Amino acid sequence: MKETGPTREEIIERAEEYLHETSLTPEEYEALKQSIAELSPIFTTESAYFVLGSYGQPEIYRLQLVKDRLNRRADAYAFLMVDIRSEWVNTYLKFRLLADYTDYIVGVSEHDQGGFLVEQGYFTALEKYFAKTYVLKREYTDVGAEDVDTNVDIENPYSGMQTAIFDMLADADRLYVWQSEDDLLECAEAVP
Repeated sequence: MKETGPTREEIIERAEEYLHETSLTPEEYEALKQSIAELSPIFTTESAYFVLGSYGQPEIYRLQLVKDRLNRRADAYAFLMVDIRSEWVNTYLKFRLLADYTDYIVGVSEHDQGGFLVEQGYFTALEKYFAKTYVLKREYTDVGAEDVDTNVDIENPYSGMQTAIFDMLADADRLYVWQSEDDLLECAEAVP
């Protein structure tokens, strides 16, 4: 069990720091205050997993599979960004605060079409995020187009920027490759 988490004031101070020259609107401030209680599982479990990926159909189903698999662990809490209060309009701020306080960031990557492309940039730009990031990357080498349920170009599913990030994570032994949903679950099991 972890010690105590940050105080409400510390979280709000960090939020304001991330906004640089601007400040929280009264509505954002109230939404943040209300949402802090929802963050308590992050601080009260041994391992908190922030699961990221595309919320399209059917990709969100696979995010839920990973979240479920991680939540089966003793004293673990896995969640998606959408699981935390939707009143947070500023998703940049929401992402940053959740990423700051979780133990692991787990990305499920299937293509370069939406999903968590911006967040992938943070993985490499901010060492504190990169050090706790694991990515479960879908490969299409032995998959026919008829077996793919997204609009991905199986010949070229990822951008050059993503490929470089994948290489860095592979060098750090934090990139896991999957093709089927069974493979995906095995990859989730491999995350510490």
